Amino acid sequence: MKEGIETVRAAVIGAGAMGRHHVRLLARLLGPGSVLVVDADPARAEGAALEHGASVAAGIDEILNAVDVAVVAVPTVDHLEVSERLIEAGIHVLVEKPIAADLDQADALIAAAASRGVVLAVGHVEFYNPAVQEVLSLGLEPRFVEVERMSPFSPRSLDVDVVLDLMIHDLQILHALDPSPVREVRAVGIDVLSDRVDIADARIELESGCVANLTASRVSAERVRQLRVFFEDRYFSLDYQEQTVRGARRVRGEEAADGGDPVSAGGPAGRILAADLEVEGGEPLRHELEAFLDRCASGETPFVNGAAGRRALETALLVNSTIAGGAGA
Repeated sequence: MKEGIETVRAAVIGAGAMGRHHVRLLARLLGPGSVLVVDADPARAEGAALEHGASVAAGIDEILNAVDVAVVAVPTVDHLEVSERLIEAGIHVLVEKPIAADLDQADALIAAAASRGVVLAVGHVEFYNPAVQEVLSLGLEPRFVEVERMSPFSPRSLDVDVVLDLMIHDLQILHALDPSPVREVRAVGIDVLSDRVDIADARIELESGCVANLTASRVSAERVRQLRVFFEDRYFSLDYQEQTVRGARRVRGEEAADGGDPVSAGGPAGRILAADLEVEGGEPLRHELEAFLDRCASGETPFVNGAAGRRALETALLVNSTIAGGAGA
């Protein structure tokens, strides 16, 4: 973060499971007395504030002239209404994913932020996972992507289906890896323990020719977070939870003759070497908030802006419409 960022005042709107983590980290980043908490349940706001050295505000009106930045962690259906009020007051906003309930609302948020000249960030926290950043930093073009994101059932986030709750993380990362447009989507999904789709599988082909298979489930017996990316001459297996990247690459010619740490001696096609990436671990949500604060201070740290959040939402909604239609799109 830039020098002086600790003088920023922040608010967290929504003190649920995710909002409490934002309160915790912002209080550490900005210091005691710098964070205000707003929640429809005063007791919940008080609990989060007391636990992390923050203060409670009675409502949004009370913070409009009191803070510089805000995190919106309310239910998705309220993202537009809450975020627009903050943006109109000139407050930089980080809104939790998905950016909004639909594309029209996402467009309204993006337009409002552009009009007021404030930062609009979207809380796609996995983008800030150090392992993801290591893979993205290579700038390679993927040919095939495979993702498994599974969680045990929880009553949290049941206002949205599993595509908008879990799979959307990996859709945003897919588009960060390969920004080419979507050519085709095939998807299936079913409800199991809620009234919305709880498990979904999608096959997405991009205009570049890259194909991605994504599975998301919130009715799994265990928690799994795996991303596998295949490039022209190498692949990486990324564990989001462990923040590790294992890989292998094929080398030919003089490089193959130089040896190395072989996975396989190879043959006419070349030599296969280990290609693990070194990852410096860290808390993704803290990195997300640091990036947001840096951008608010006119920094250049990569972050998920409104356009990127909208694109992830657009693809997620396409997956959902394909599931509803029972055929490829």
